[in-house]
Order: sequence, then C-alpha cells, then structure tokens
Amino acid sequence: MDDRRARGIVYVEMATAAELLALARGHVQAGKLLHAESCCRQALELDPGHAETWQFLGGMAFQSGRLDAAAELVAQALQLAPTNAAWHADLALVLQAQNRMADAAAAYSEALRLRPEFAEAQAAIGHVFTHLDRLDDAVRHCREAVRLRPDLPAGHNNLGNALMRSDRTEEAAVCYERALKLKPDLAEAHNNLGLVRAGQGRTDEAMACYRRALQLKPGYSDAHYNLGNALKDQGQLQEAMASYREALRFNPGYLEARNNLGNILKDQGRLADAAACYRQALQLVPNSAEAYTNLGTALLALGEIDAAIDCHRKALACSSTPGLARSDLRTKLAIAHSNLLLALHYRSGVTLRELAAAHAEYEQRHAVPLRSVWRPHENLREPDRKLRLGFVSPDLRRHAIANFVISFIENLDDSQADVICYNDWPTPDDFTARFRAASADWRDVFGWADDRLAEKIRDDRIDILFDLTGHTAHNRLLVFARKPAPIQVTWCGYSDTTGLTAIDYILADRYLIPPEFETYYSERPLRMPEGFLCYTLPAGAPDVTELPALCHGHVTFGSSNNPAKIRPPVIATWAAILDRLPAARLVLQYRAMDDPAVKGRLSRLFEEHGIAMSRVQLRAHASDLLAQYQDVDIALDPFPYNGCTTTAEALWMGVPVVTLVGEPFVSRHSLSHLSSVGLTETIADSPADYVERAVRLAADLPRLAELRAGLRARVATSSLGDGRRFANDLLGLLRDAWREWVKNGLK
Repeated sequence: MDDRRARGIVYVEMATAAELLALARGHVQAGKLLHAESCCRQALELDPGHAETWQFLGGMAFQSGRLDAAAELVAQALQLAPTNAAWHADLALVLQAQNRMADAAAAYSEALRLRPEFAEAQAAIGHVFTHLDRLDDAVRHCREAVRLRPDLPAGHNNLGNALMRSDRTEEAAVCYERALKLKPDLAEAHNNLGLVRAGQGRTDEAMACYRRALQLKPGYSDAHYNLGNALKDQGQLQEAMASYREALRFNPGYLEARNNLGNILKDQGRLADAAACYRQALQLVPNSAEAYTNLGTALLALGEIDAAIDCHRKALACSSTPGLARSDLRTKLAIAHSNLLLALHYRSGVTLRELAAAHAEYEQRHAVPLRSVWRPHENLREPDRKLRLGFVSPDLRRHAIANFVISFIENLDDSQADVICYNDWPTPDDFTARFRAASADWRDVFGWADDRLAEKIRDDRIDILFDLTGHTAHNRLLVFARKPAPIQVTWCGYSDTTGLTAIDYILADRYLIPPEFETYYSERPLRMPEGFLCYTLPAGAPDVTELPALCHGHVTFGSSNNPAKIRPPVIATWAAILDRLPAARLVLQYRAMDDPAVKGRLSRLFEEHGIAMSRVQLRAHASDLLAQYQDVDIALDPFPYNGCTTTAEALWMGVPVVTLVGEPFVSRHSLSHLSSVGLTETIADSPADYVERAVRLAADLPRLAELRAGLRARVATSSLGDGRRFANDLLGLLRDAWREWVKNGLK
C-alpha cells in the first residue's frame, strides 16, 4: 500500500498547483488539516514557485501555533511575490506573535510603502508602535487608519490604545466607544474601556466592562487579569486570585498574572507560596525584572536578606523583558532599585556610608535624566502668606504612616496653611475620610502617570510638597525627581535619605540625624525640637492592665515586628536574655509568623542557642494589635532595623521598649520615641548592654509596674502624643524654610 494512503492522506493525481490549492482550501473548511497540507505539498512538488501555496501553508502554520514555521513559509512566499502588500502584513502579524515587534514594524512599513491606503495595516502598525513606545507614530498611523476607513473598529480601538499610553484617557475612551458602536461584540474594546474607567477610579464600571468582554470571549486572559486587578483594588482578594488563575488557565505564560497572584499570597502572609509563584514566573521569563524584585521582596519577608538583595540586583541587570515596553521597563527597574535600597537596611552591620553610596546610584540612574524637565516655579514669593502644603502618598488610609501624619494635618492651624492631598490608593476607608475632612483640597491620583501628577502639583501651586513613602512600596519618587514644587520634604514613610537632590529636606530630629551624620543625607535635615513623629492616640484602645509578671510568676518579653528584622544577631541577643532568665518567656507576633519557612528559620536559630521553642510563642494573627501587649512586660526592639509604630504602640500600652542604637536612621527610631517620653534607661549602645538593661529591668518588678502605670500619661503629654504641640512646631519649621526660599530662591 502507498505510504501516504497508509497515513490516511489522499494523493491527488493529474492536477495543477492551483487546483491542488483550491482543494486544500476545501479541506481546511472541512477541518481536514492533514489532507490540506498534503495537497499543498503536492502543489509545491508540481510548482515550487507557486507563491500562493507557500503563503497558504504559512497561514495554516500560524493558526496551529507553529510560529517559526509560519514566518519561514510566508517569507518564502514574499521572495516569490515581493510586491504583495497583504502578505507583508501577514508576515508582520506572525512576527508580532513572536514578540519581534521591531521586525513586525518593518514588515508593516513595507506593506504600507507598497499600498499606503491599506487601512488595516495602518491600524496594525499603530498597535506595534504603541508597544514600542513610539506613541506619536502610533497615533499618526491609527488616525490615518480611521481616516481611510472610518468604519474600521480595530482602527478606533488601536488609536484608543495609543492615546491611553500617552495619558490622554478621555480621548481614548471616545475611541473605544466608537469602536463599540461599530462592533458591539468587540471584546478587546470592552476590556480597554474598562482600563480607562479603572484609571478614572470608576472601578465598578471597569469591572462591568471586563465582565462583558469575558461574556463575549470567555478565554480572554487579559480581561481575566484586569478583572483580577480591579477585584484586588476593591479588597476582594479571593475573587482576585480566582481571576488571576483563570488568566493563567487560558495563558499559562501570563507573567503579570502570576506575579500578581504571588503579590496577594505575599500580602496574606503566605510567603513561601508567594516565592514559589515568583519562581514559576522566572521559569517563564528568566529576565523579568518584576519577577526578580517580587521574589526579592518575598525572600526579604522570609528573612533571607542576602538572597533578597541578590534578586533585586538581578532585576536591575535586566536590560529588557519580553512583552514589556521600554517605558514600563524603566518603571519596573526604578521599583527594583527602591526595593534593593530598602532591603539593604536589614543587613547586619550596614553603615551610613554604604547606604549613602547606594542611594546616590539611584539618583544617577533614575532621577538625573529628569532634571531636563525642571522649570522655574511661579509661586507667589511672599514670606508670610498662607502656605499650600501638598502630601503625596498611597497610605492616606488605615496604615502605620497615616497614623502619624493625620495628627499633624488635623492639628494644623488652617489660617496659616492649606493642605492638598494627592491620594494614590483606589479604595478609601475611615482614615481616608479623616484626611479628606482635614484637607482644603483632595486629588484622587491612583493610576496617574508620573508626568501627569507632577504637572498637576505644579498647576496647584504647591509651596511645600511632602513625600511620605520614600523607597517603600508604591512610591512616587520620580514625581519628586521632576521638581514640581519649590520646596520638597521627605518624611515618615522611609527611614533614610531618598538620594534625590530634587528633595530639599528630610524631617528628623537631633536623635535621628546628629550633626556628624548630615553628610550621608542628600537632603538637609529639618530638625524638630523634640521627636520627628507624633503618634495619633488611638480612640478606644484597650486599658493598660496590671503587670503580667505579677500574675504569671515570670517576665514575658515581646516583639511585634516584621520577621525580616529578626536576624541571627538579634536572636543571639534575645537568647542571651532568656538564658539569663530561665523562667522568662518570649512572644513574637506578626502576620507571617505561621508561615512554615518563617517558623522553621526562627525555631532553628533559637534552638542553636539552646532556647527551646516551648519558651517562644509565635503568634500569626491578632484581632486587636494593641491588646496583645496586655500579656507582655517588656518589649524587645530588633536591630539594626528598629521598630517605629510598634515602639509607640508598646509605650501607649505601658510596655517599656529595650532598644539598641546604631548609625543609620532605621537604627534610631526608638531612640527618638524613648527620648521624647523621657525613658532613657532602656536605650543600649551594644548588644551586651542591651542584654544587661533587659535583664536588670526584668529583675525589678516594682520599677516595671511603675512604668506600666505611668507610660500612657507620659506619651500623651510628650511631643510623641501631643498633636497640637507637634503641629505648631512643624509649621514653624516649614515657615522658616519657606522664608529662606523666598529670600534665596533655592532650587
């Protein structure tokens, strides 16, 4: 039997190449793809120069996902028919699918050289140029497409994409709506309109758009992903995870969906699961800056500091990521660099000199190129007029940072200054309402591009602009690098210099930045007369209880800090305390304490120092963060990265905090708080001194009881708890800075 017939392939005798191609088309319509390919091969045996057959084979290969073969076959057709504009467009489509965008642009350009009125190719090259960040070219080609074919839905949709990337969202929305008027079942336009609505803060409408896209195209992975993002922003985390998993079901290589799934797992304290998710992302795209920096963040939370730093450095080394536009990659690299800087603060023995050099690298790489957009400020130069104070933050909500900032804003003399808040978070809460009520103006800027936000700040004539985030998550340092306000101050959210010469001041005090340390900060210290923060006294806080040791018969130490701060030198010091006090216990509370990797690391380190885990309690969750201090006698501060909010909370609950002071800003938080309330007996200058102070205090139960009974009142009457006093002091410093700018015209 003929071998071809044995394979189920019908061999056609005595036919021309054209007849065989026609037969192949019929087989494709009937779903007989193997028969169709056999006919094409027979046609080429008869006539190797039959260009239409080569092109048809290329189309079949493309439809079956064999992209390399498709590119070769269509290229062969074009060698035989180089003036066929449609085939050049077909080749471009294959190159797009291979993510060879520059090559695709060249192929579309050749199609348009041959046929300038080719509207579909005009729309398609506009899409490619959008991906390549050639946005002016993208808009030009898409406008030409809709001029040539006003009824072309893809032209309007692609024009919308180019305008959207150019931050012209209102125009983009009009384009998507036109596309949908022409083709109501165009799932891509519904999805894209959803992105516009999400950027406008109209999350419910955005989700409706995504769901409509999914009704029309259930396997549309981008719509599943975007719906997941909207659900995440609404706090519906389980539903968001389900959407990301749907996106991955239809597109297992969807890097962003896998990254965002990992982000939710990380935020839930499932750190090992998150790290596994990021590692899967890196298997898909080995040079993904985002996946590397996300993995680094998870490893940091797990306490694997050196591995985390290595990941962030690998992220910075990524010069390109498949499928990511250059502007988006620049953003990802800036985020990776910020994460690297944050991670360095957890490294034992890190010096101010090392940190200053690392922050200077960020300035050179990301901020210096933006100096070209600096312009003179037109703010009215009157030294005593009412000031306009701007606050940029994603944390104007129930967040540790907000807990300090709200005290200043609510106690500010509004006859002297107006507050304008730039809220960079999509979901408000009760704290957001407090910020809004205390502000003269409010701007919801979540999703805004950096240049758009910078221009808005400049248009608002902000006199003094506060960065409340530094190099922490969701920062907008590249807005500040554009110098939108004449005076810029970093405060509260990050415990170090930003490295940016565009930021004039860092709000501090004499404890955090003594004069001999000033050289390591790119900003000038703006020193408060007492502490640099004011703790918002929590309404409805639990009562301060009797000293727990009197009931338990032993002293209980506690720490409520991120496990990443609990490094081997910290555990060695705490173990020395427990060794000196055989009856004492230690309670460690944080949301990730039940993560198997965290539990395993901490258990191993304590046991290496001879401390049985029966003496160390790990608590993963607490419904009331303050109530946990009711069974703690003494709080132990980690180092080199001290607590900040946790120190203020412990003091409010009558619990003294033993701290070790170092050089960096992060090693001096508790020094500032304890000095503000006059509790200096718990401030140590070496690990040995730390142990001695903790042991001595634990042995003096009358002193512990005295402190417990009086600390809340001491906090309330100190600069740490007196909001009006703090606000008046800070306003005085800001007025002095403003007068200096008016006089000297600082940068």
